[in-house]
Amino acid sequence: MEQKVSENILIELRGLTKRYGYGDTESFALKDFDLTIKRGEFIMIMGPSGCGKTTLLNIIGLLDRATRGEYILNGENVAGISARRQARLRAKKIGFIFQNFNLIQDLPILENVALPLVYTGYGKTHRLKQASNTLKRFHLQEREYYLPYQLSGGQQQRVAIARAIVGNPEIILADEPTGNLDSRSSHAVMEELKSIHGEGNTIIMVTHNPALTVYATRVINMLDGQIDTDVKTVSDANLPQPISVKIKKKHKDNFETLIDTQPQKHRKHKKSRRRH
Repeated sequence: MEQKVSENILIELRGLTKRYGYGDTESFALKDFDLTIKRGEFIMIMGPSGCGKTTLLNIIGLLDRATRGEYILNGENVAGISARRQARLRAKKIGFIFQNFNLIQDLPILENVALPLVYTGYGKTHRLKQASNTLKRFHLQEREYYLPYQLSGGQQQRVAIARAIVGNPEIILADEPTGNLDSRSSHAVMEELKSIHGEGNTIIMVTHNPALTVYATRVINMLDGQIDTDVKTVSDANLPQPISVKIKKKHKDNFETLIDTQPQKHRKHKKSRRRH
């Protein structure tokens, strides 16, 4: 039982501290911060400005380092690994969605979406084909060669989501993804994230909008670099499983069924031989 629980843990943060300055100017964005995140969670992080939300997201996304503490990702302590290794890990496992879209304005959206795949080693043709297939999911394939400024804010954010998932990352980090959108566009973006989460992706999202917490399986409120409240709205048993886990479980179930049925077939075969 303990093994199954540990297999479901994706991220563990232990005693994470992020300090700025020294002496009289010393301040803490995070202080002795502990958090365990399981696969398939959709976590929304809320709290006042300056409470450490974005710092936490940047450390989880390997864009920043903690001053001290442990960051365990898939069972490996990644807090102290080299910057190059962190970059490779980030490209493989983590997708980012930002409030300001962060699209390159002089690149067509097809090439914007394909950018994360540069680090995978695939050739340009393969990268563009994969980006095109991802844009199709968001009904933006006909705008592949538009520049970002030719799209609405909602469309640009959907392009940013496509860019975040094009490499099939395990974790999606979203920093105020609806902050610059109207209510209609916000709803469309959240429905896309809901769909992605339903496929088993783990999503960690920072927001100031309490109305969006209906999409979350867990809501964390932060205060002064620590967790103030932590409320689960969906039990761990009901979290969506990643496709890879479903396939693995299916294969295991099929194998166990095969083992269960083989002895019966064998016994029937032996009986038939006796009759002859």
